[in-house]
Amino acid sequence: MIVAGASASTVASDGWLAQELRTVVDELAGFERPSASAGERRAAEWIAARLRAQGHPARIEVERAHGGYWWPLGLLNASTALSGVAARRCGSRLARLLAGAVGVFAAAAIWDEVGGGRLWFRRALLPHRDTFNVVGEIGDRDAPQTVVVGAHHDAAHSGLVFAPALPRLFAERFPALHQRSTQTVPFMYATWLGPVLVAMGAILGRAGMLRAGSLLAGAAAGAMGDIARSEVVPGANDNLSAVAVLLALGRSLGEHPEPGVRVLLLSTGSEESFMEGMQGFMARYRDTLDPARTTFLCLECVGSPTLVLVEAEGMLRMRPYSEAARKRLAAAAA
Repeated sequence: MIVAGASASTVASDGWLAQELRTVVDELAGFERPSASAGERRAAEWIAARLRAQGHPARIEVERAHGGYWWPLGLLNASTALSGVAARRCGSRLARLLAGAVGVFAAAAIWDEVGGGRLWFRRALLPHRDTFNVVGEIGDRDAPQTVVVGAHHDAAHSGLVFAPALPRLFAERFPALHQRSTQTVPFMYATWLGPVLVAMGAILGRAGMLRAGSLLAGAAAGAMGDIARSEVVPGANDNLSAVAVLLALGRSLGEHPEPGVRVLLLSTGSEESFMEGMQGFMARYRDTLDPARTTFLCLECVGSPTLVLVEAEGMLRMRPYSEAARKRLAAAAA
């Protein structure tokens, strides 16, 4: 469950949270923290040390991550665009078959990448490096209930596609549609539709589909290249605000423990590279966290002026969160 600023009730005082927010942002926003980097490790060490100073066992767990999404998506779209152009220019059956195969492969790999899959393309073909998760523990390990409160301490690359003017333009041009919408514009479809159109155009022999797919794939590759070359943002809201909540919660539970509940305070690395840090955490803990007795509460951008409880999430297909957990959180917020 993601709480994109949901006002969940805790026993932490506003004063503690304000203090932690100032401290965390002053300390961690001052240096770059891209995914799977030395800066990310520095942030993890600082967070772990602060949890230990509160009296909680805290450890840094090293996982493996590629550390980005622009190279997988960019390479797959660039190869699709080139094969589509070659098929149109050559006009041979062999060139169309090759473009179709490349399009099918790229579409499958991108669906897995963007859809929260196994990330098999990057794991098989792209270099990896260390990423750093922080795990703090509060309460009895044998407690009947476990709550994992998650944030992330890496920061994102910027890019033209993230300009706030784009969603604002959509809202201004289509106000009625914007008011009725229940989810954000799924712009990541633009990274997947190009390979799909190239594959369909090559298989069906449709030159228009090949042309449109090649153009869309080329544009997606260019957008990924722009993200790769762009600076890393300070990330005060995304997601140091949530790290501050974790630390305030650690201080609060240290003074007012919750009986019968084990709490894991988790700050992951490489969240900005399609949640590679969280995937590493789940691979490590899957067998020890009973789904019937474990609740995940993920905090994201909680420094935003409007706080919301996200009911479902997904960049290509929506996955609803537990209705029972949503109701419990909404009741606590109320």
